[in-house]
Amino acid sequence: MEEIQSQSDNYRSSSSSASSPAGGSRVLSSNYFYLRKPGSVRQPISFEDSPEWEDTDVDVRVEQRLGSGGGGGGGGGGGDSIHTATTPASPSLSKMNSASLPSPLASDGAAVSRKVVGASVVWKDLTVTIPGKRRYSDRIVRSSNGYAVPGTMTVIMGPAKSGKSTLLRAIAGRLPNSAKTYGEVFVNGAKGRMPYGSYGFVERETALIGSLTVREYLYYSALLQLPGFFCQKRSVVEDAILAMSLSDYANKLIGGHCYMRGLPRGERRRVAIARELVMRPHILFIDEPLYHLDSVSALLMMVTLKKLASTGCTLIFTIYQSSTEVFGLFDRICLLSNGNTLFFGETLACLQHFSNAGFPCPIMQSPSDHFLRAINTDFDRIIAMCKNWQDDHGDLSSVNMDTAVAIRTLEATYKSSADAAAVDTMILKLTEREGHFLKSKGKASCPMRVAVLMWRSLLIMSREWKYYWLRLILCMLLTLCIGTVFSGLGHSLSSVVTRVAAIFVFVSFASLLSVAGVPSLIKEIKIYSSEQSNQHSGALVFLLGQLLSSIPFLFLIAISSSLVFYFLIGLRDEFSLLMYFVLNFFTCLLVNEGLLLVAVSICQDIFWSTLALICINVVMMLSAGYFRIRDALPGPVWLYPLSQISFHTYSIEGLLENEYLGTSFAVGQVRTISGYQALDNAYDISSDSRSKWKNLFVLFIMAVVYRILAFCILCFWVGRRSISITKVFKCKQETNDSR
Repeated sequence: MEEIQSQSDNYRSSSSSASSPAGGSRVLSSNYFYLRKPGSVRQPISFEDSPEWEDTDVDVRVEQRLGSGGGGGGGGGGGDSIHTATTPASPSLSKMNSASLPSPLASDGAAVSRKVVGASVVWKDLTVTIPGKRRYSDRIVRSSNGYAVPGTMTVIMGPAKSGKSTLLRAIAGRLPNSAKTYGEVFVNGAKGRMPYGSYGFVERETALIGSLTVREYLYYSALLQLPGFFCQKRSVVEDAILAMSLSDYANKLIGGHCYMRGLPRGERRRVAIARELVMRPHILFIDEPLYHLDSVSALLMMVTLKKLASTGCTLIFTIYQSSTEVFGLFDRICLLSNGNTLFFGETLACLQHFSNAGFPCPIMQSPSDHFLRAINTDFDRIIAMCKNWQDDHGDLSSVNMDTAVAIRTLEATYKSSADAAAVDTMILKLTEREGHFLKSKGKASCPMRVAVLMWRSLLIMSREWKYYWLRLILCMLLTLCIGTVFSGLGHSLSSVVTRVAAIFVFVSFASLLSVAGVPSLIKEIKIYSSEQSNQHSGALVFLLGQLLSSIPFLFLIAISSSLVFYFLIGLRDEFSLLMYFVLNFFTCLLVNEGLLLVAVSICQDIFWSTLALICINVVMMLSAGYFRIRDALPGPVWLYPLSQISFHTYSIEGLLENEYLGTSFAVGQVRTISGYQALDNAYDISSDSRSKWKNLFVLFIMAVVYRILAFCILCFWVGRRSISITKVFKCKQETNDSR
């Protein structure tokens, strides 16, 4: 305790020196910096030019505020006052809440956002352990208590690796399967998970579709999420656009397309939030809403969220650091460090809590910067670096405190404070009675979701020239090169070997060009992962939609390339043979597309996916029977199983059988040999006239098998790397582990 007291006194004196003007001169305080009289629990902020403290103490009780702000009536009971917000927020720290800053602009003639029925959320003694996530401890969150009520913004703040996102996911029920949760979570006073549609969760980085406009993207999201008719979903989309102040960007592309610029980062973040608002959720969880945003975009984002909270929605989000203006918009703050709760309560009370613990916020410093400075252990390294400068520049008062001592002091002060008692009282009030039960709003049917994904993918593929249009151009150029190189072969016996080489090069290199679609397909996988985590899509729905949408483009590639190759090489002039050639190459592309899905689902990276596909195609080309006849290949590896699983083998065999079975070549003036005999030394094919259809059937089976394999990989990948939506909290108390 002596160490703690000495460190606290040291920091108090340093902070006082930092906040006192040099030479006794008075410094005019800014409207965005806070002054608080030591000892007052919830003293309103003084924006006067003088740094003198007011003599009047104003004690704002949490219970009174909730009662007037749409929360207190009946705790978590059935009263309507706990579920519908009537006032937007608590007293603010800046002039923003007193209407000195304008709200986001809405479109002309837009109606006022409709009220939504909120829900109270309470977490009690919540402890989360994830094996292997931390070196020093598996316990990421330790005995956290808190609550959130309708019409308010509750922020979870702390330095990196403090457990912010883990606590947010634990409250929302979206932890990975490896995580163990102890404690209780109540929604409207009842234990259990939140049903589909009652809440929304926005990830830190949400995959958006850059080739769609904002309105198109939200409309397709509404079609995937909601049941009902098309006309009903259009009104929901317009409400979400209005709520997030996106009216000016509704018809603009999200991420840029060709030469057109996309949305700024702040607007893209608001689109991700609007995607969840189409469900009109009671509770909205956001992981780092200010992630990678500049100060202006961050302020606009928070004003927009404040406007959203005023409609009655319960907002809970994490944040790492904020400006003073943004900090003034928060209603309640949960401060974490190394999984420990250092404070939970109103933002005004947090400043008083730090002052009571001996760490008052200097006048010319942002509160969030001050909080993180006091509890971020990374600053200890800065202290060590700055010790070498102190001899020349004097004592650096802003970095002379041991962070571990500050954390222990703040934690001990909070546990014995009136703020912790007020939180316990409010939790008891919110959980003593059960309110209305949140019901699921229903989902779109599977056929509807497949149709939506198919139509959306068709639109994306038609606009994304790098998806299939680039592959079409490359295939046409490759076909023209092969056709001109191998043109004028004729139909003599001497042309057989050269024609076999032309068909092998055409099939092998056209399949190899599929790596051009890797970047676009990775984007599709990321979008699927984001939508699946919120139960908007599924592996089977995604694969069916992707297959149905890719068939027209693959068939366009197959028929255009086949026609050019067929007539430049001079293959047999029969319509049925030409149609088989097109069908064979189209099925080959389907197989290759399935292989592409498997590789991308496993690697999930452009470099490794491209490298894996090139290696696989090269190995399959070596075992296809062209460089060496299949019967002469080494048995253990190349003949079995490589040549058996190589789709090049069956495609090339089918094309050669289609061309040469039923033909004959003259040898001299008397003797003739069949096309099968002519190919005997060049390639291994069957003499059965139906064997080409067997090869085509094998290709079709391989296309199905690859997609089944991709389905299994997607399900396994989502199960291991994604969050568990239907995870039910373990409600048993383990006091020893949680403490």
